[in-house]
Amino acid sequence: MNRPVLVAGVDEAGRGPLAGAVFAAAVILDPRRPVPGLGDSKTLPERKRADLEPRIRRRAVAWSVAWASVEEIDRLNILQASLLAMKRAVENLGIAPELVLVDGNATPGIPYPAKAVVRGDSRHAEISAASILAKQARDREMVDLADRYPQYGFERHKGYPTRAHLQALREHGATAVHRRSFAPVRKAMDP
Repeated sequence: MNRPVLVAGVDEAGRGPLAGAVFAAAVILDPRRPVPGLGDSKTLPERKRADLEPRIRRRAVAWSVAWASVEEIDRLNILQASLLAMKRAVENLGIAPELVLVDGNATPGIPYPAKAVVRGDSRHAEISAASILAKQARDREMVDLADRYPQYGFERHKGYPTRAHLQALREHGATAVHRRSFAPVRKAMDP
């Protein structure tokens, strides 16, 4: 009997926000233990993602969450930092995947066969699972940052450039967790 190919799905969360690290996850699912209800993390309600996260972790053959810091984002650029976070997630799996499916149109520099899949989080369960783990981890980080910087509302907008976040930037300036290479943050720093 042939064993299934070890396919790792990889996705990131947090490319567009003005603050916080960019997170990535890698997941190898067990075909004998499917996780019903997977989908693109951006389209799933928060409650559904919270429900799926522990099931993914329990049923996966392997999973990993990693990130690239705000400093790395500012030094490398957001695309390269996202790829770095993805690379770290794959490297931390503990099991060598035989194929890596990456959501998007670029793959990180990893020593495994890799394929970029546009809209992969809605097409491959492995990428969907990774999308959910990355989004959940990043959202938790932003809620934690809201405790340190309560005037910014990170728990609500998760660092995205909402009207309220831009107003807080104008009123209070940038924090240590803001991405200085992003234009709205630079603008807030140079009134």
